[in-house]
Amino acid sequence: MIAANYSTVRDNLKQYCDQVSDCGETVIVTRKNEKNVVIISLEQWNALERAARNAEYLSSLDRAFEQLRSGRGTQHELIEEPLDE
Repeated sequence: MIAANYSTVRDNLKQYCDQVSDCGETVIVTRKNEKNVVIISLEQWNALERAARNAEYLSSLDRAFEQLRSGRGTQHELIEEPLDE
């Protein structure tokens, strides 16, 4: 993880972007008034987004199972659609 101030990153943006994309580094850009930002690769971003979606999905499954365990579920007949051949 690299931390650098805004001016340094601005003046050397290509090198910092290369560090992020080629070496998998994370860059923390420090700014005034604690308004810091982070530069990560698109691959890292996609992994974080995927992990957040997975966590949300697993949480919804946990809530559904808890509803079933507490007797708040309903039973439905399975609807089978004919296969088009």
